[in-house]
Amino acid sequence: MLSRARCQRLNRPTPASAILALVVLSGCSSTGDFGRLNQALVTDDIHAWVGAEAAASAGAPISAYNLTDDERSLRDLAFPLIEPPYDRDRWDAVVYEYGTKQSFQRKLWAFDPAAYYRHLQATLYRSSTARYNQLIDDIRNDIVRIEPFFITARRVADLDRRREASMAQIPGLSPAERVNAAARIGENSLTIAWVRNSLDQRCAGYRFALNRLAVAEPEFVAADADRLLTQLQQQVEANQVVVAAPHFAPVPVAVSAAQTAITK
Repeated sequence: MLSRARCQRLNRPTPASAILALVVLSGCSSTGDFGRLNQALVTDDIHAWVGAEAAASAGAPISAYNLTDDERSLRDLAFPLIEPPYDRDRWDAVVYEYGTKQSFQRKLWAFDPAAYYRHLQATLYRSSTARYNQLIDDIRNDIVRIEPFFITARRVADLDRRREASMAQIPGLSPAERVNAAARIGENSLTIAWVRNSLDQRCAGYRFALNRLAVAEPEFVAADADRLLTQLQQQVEANQVVVAAPHFAPVPVAVSAAQTAITK
């Protein structure tokens, strides 16, 4: 017979199941108008995992420090630019926003230039023009999102340079404090690099789709899509944020333990 404590552990909801329960109670959809996440499901650190995922995928340490307002905004603005554009309207989009679905995280790092075109072809549209209009809407949404992200990215990169200067001048910092600060700088720069790479991939996916549509379903509206895609590519190139690639020395066991202890 299972003990009461064990039964309680088995019946305890996981974060993902708890989120999905809220989705069901809120009307079976986690998105509202314009594909925005239902505000009842949003928390301040909903996208905090983005920086940690960027660091983990690069084999870099993860900081135990709290996020600053700008660092939190960086992750919030990064998520729509790394998430596939066709995942925004999923009924379970909330589990993606929280990064709780492992298959989704793996998909974020895999690039298939034909994936976006396959999505357009698999979706039931009433006309060829509707497919072009969806492509145009997705490109336009990315154009709108780019500037706010890179404005924040530049501010975060500048503050990280100031942080590094402060670390060089402040005596008595513990190894844990230095490790956490360096790890946070790494998370921020890797998040920026992730978005930059994702934008290159999105442009390639949009170009692949537009070229195939122009052959399979030619429409005059293709010229509008081409003009917007060129504008998106120019904005991506114009927003090169230069951040030094993070360099991490092996972290001693004692420092790793102190890294955890500092937050208590």
